[in-house]
Amino acid sequence: MSAVRGGDELLLGFTRALRSAGVPVTADRARAYLDAVALVGIGDRSATRVAGRATLCGGPDDLAAHDRVFDEWFSVDLPRPSTDRAVAIAPSPSVDLVDLDDEGAGEGEGSETFRVLASTEEVLRHRDVATLTAAERQRLAALFAGLPVRRPVRRAARYESWHRGTVDASRTLRTSLRRMGEPAEIRWRRRRTRPRRVVLLVDVSGSMSGYADALLRVAHRVVTGAGGGVEVFTVGTRLTRITRALHARDPEVALVAAGETVPDWSGGTRLGETLQVFLDRWGQRGLARGAVVVVLSDGWERGDPALLAEQVRRLGRLAHRVVWVNPHRGKTGYEPVQRGVVAVLPHVDAFLAGHSLATYAELMEVIADA
Repeated sequence: MSAVRGGDELLLGFTRALRSAGVPVTADRARAYLDAVALVGIGDRSATRVAGRATLCGGPDDLAAHDRVFDEWFSVDLPRPSTDRAVAIAPSPSVDLVDLDDEGAGEGEGSETFRVLASTEEVLRHRDVATLTAAERQRLAALFAGLPVRRPVRRAARYESWHRGTVDASRTLRTSLRRMGEPAEIRWRRRRTRPRRVVLLVDVSGSMSGYADALLRVAHRVVTGAGGGVEVFTVGTRLTRITRALHARDPEVALVAAGETVPDWSGGTRLGETLQVFLDRWGQRGLARGAVVVVLSDGWERGDPALLAEQVRRLGRLAHRVVWVNPHRGKTGYEPVQRGVVAVLPHVDAFLAGHSLATYAELMEVIADA
């Protein structure tokens, strides 16, 4: 068991922040980090950085994330080392990906205990789905059922009785007349609401092959969780409607059925042409009118970007809201320089990331609040 010296609470917070950034900091690495900083001195910023790179990073890919989180976390000068009381770290058995968190007071007066809590699911929520191993993808697949789904609503023309809102003059007057003109309880009303349609357009071209499975699982979750009013199409070199295939309750059955329906897996990308087909055949006739339309694509367009911009502009005039989800949006260093992305950005209402389960949960909130 290692001892946490004064100021090490700050270092433990740094390990949690680093783990949230995708670096798999284990309990052993965290304890090695604390011991290393104790040797070099927490007041030495450069040595503390080197200690973290040596103990917390599992490979070259983790170094950039470590340095970025280090600069953000230690944006002020590090505290001077002190001889304050020690704090014990209680190791937890059978933990591979962990979360260190202070959970309360220990048995001794003024002492605290840090527990090591398993957080494999939390780490997976923030991992890029295109970089997961087969075993990690299987574990992540079970987490899609937990995505919260709420259909967006719109205000209807009719009113309904309610306990607050605006005064319902006619009902209040009728109640008063039934009492021979005596003052009666004031009646209230509000506008009724109706659910909005949601349309998902999922890019299944070759550049999206690493994300297609996860995005179809998102679409399946929306279809089965919203209780109706959801349409799903795939776009690539052609447009394919897969709503019926995704109605199967079992996500694996639904994805197999969708795979058998879509003829252009991992092909080219002609977003402008496929969006034009969607609008001419489906959207203009009512499917996109007043709907929340979500396009899940990285924006790599082989066709004419001007055509894509025009079709997204048409879509924006029909839909209540257009949301564009790009798997690369949330990655460090990403710049929206692709021709397709540059063409559509002026015409969309929201431009979101879509590379992890956490970003898909944010997408659900955006849809529900649209």
